Amino acid sequence: MRGRDVETRIFALSPRPHPETIAHPEGKVFRSKAWAAPASCDIGGFAALRQYRRLCAWADVVHHHAPWPFGDFLHFLSGCRKPLVVTWHSDVVRQKLLGLACAPLRDALLRRARAVVATSPAYAHTSPTLSRPDVAAKLRVIPPGMQDSPAPADDTATIAENPVARGPFILFLGALRYYKGLTFLVEAARDSAAPLVICGAGDDRELRLLAGDSPNIVFAGHVREEKKWALLRACSALVLPSHLRSEAYGMVLVEAAMCGKPMISCEIGTGTSFINKDGETGFVVEPGSPAVLASAMKRLLEDQALREKFGNAARARYEDFFDGRRATEAHLRLYREFSTAAGAGPHRQ
Repeated sequence: MRGRDVETRIFALSPRPHPETIAHPEGKVFRSKAWAAPASCDIGGFAALRQYRRLCAWADVVHHHAPWPFGDFLHFLSGCRKPLVVTWHSDVVRQKLLGLACAPLRDALLRRARAVVATSPAYAHTSPTLSRPDVAAKLRVIPPGMQDSPAPADDTATIAENPVARGPFILFLGALRYYKGLTFLVEAARDSAAPLVICGAGDDRELRLLAGDSPNIVFAGHVREEKKWALLRACSALVLPSHLRSEAYGMVLVEAAMCGKPMISCEIGTGTSFINKDGETGFVVEPGSPAVLASAMKRLLEDQALREKFGNAARARYEDFFDGRRATEAHLRLYREFSTAAGAGPHRQ
């Protein structure tokens, strides 16, 4: 929203909220203490409620990013009556008992929202929460976008650090989480000898054991932004083998499309198949199948013309759907529609 007559303040919890405010070009971040995070759900105390109340009193529009059960609790406890927009990023997939316990509060928040935003048509159609008639009636689809990639730098040093990356190779980028399908990917690369670079933070000991002494698999660990973009520009294709619906969107696919790279992902009924169109920008394959992943990787590695065709289509799809300016305009229309200060100068959210 920078430069679009909207002032943005962002509320979040942190285990170490010092400093309590951080100024970014996109908006100012206000942080309160997170006292615990059961099932990855940050929970705060009275300081969080006070901060949330102050920010709601200041704002014209309140925009929640859900699911965050403690955020739902804060909203109702605060007594906030400002226009509410909720972006629904993901159903609760793994923590089913927690999801059931928090469902009444979640449903109340969605009922109060003026608009509920889904991140892709696929997720809007397959989510039990978003497909309910009361929610569907006020549903908008706004795919998360991002600004174009930074200008290319000298990538020689980064590529030299990864011997596999000196020729055609497949790249994985992302945290090493349970739903990413990485065991299937490592099996696929090990058995097919497809050159693979895996980048991301997390415990990779099990994956290394699975890879054994395969010289074609490189574990690069966490990489800084400049290295990430260097590897994206150098790779032959990006693979996102997530096999569970916990992968609700896959921003790394947007990054790959931005760089004009073909993609391999799995059909799990979420936004991944909206970003990566099967047979147009890459391959969308059966989840949890090393053999199918290996076949897709091998085909892209061996066919430069196909890589170029998919890559050009991926870049065009980025420009049509995922350019950050499109998401900005769509959200701006929402804020103007619901702002209590419409027509009265800058809007605050």
